[in-house]
Amino acid sequence: MKYQLIMPSSIDHLRNAIIDKLMAISDKDYLTALNKLIETAAAKNSADNSDKEELPKHVVEGIKRGQVQLKKGLGKTSEEVFKKYRSR
Repeated sequence: MKYQLIMPSSIDHLRNAIIDKLMAISDKDYLTALNKLIETAAAKNSADNSDKEELPKHVVEGIKRGQVQLKKGLGKTSEEVFKKYRSR
C-alpha cells in the first residue's frame, strides 16, 4: 500500500511558526499589543467578508442541476450554444 505525504499549506506553516515564536514570549505588554493587533486584523477580515452575498437558492439549485447534466454527458459546448442562439 502506498502512502501519500500531505504537506501543510504555506499558511499553516506560517501560522505554526508564529505560534512557536509566541510561545517563547513572556513580556505581558508585548503580548497585549500583539493581541490588539490580531483582534484588529480579525475584525477587518470579518468586515471584508461581511459584504459577500450568498447566491439565491434557485441559482444554487440550477448550478447543481447543470453539474448533474454534465456528469451524465448531457452538456453542450459553448460553440453549440452560440450557434443555436445566433441563428435566432
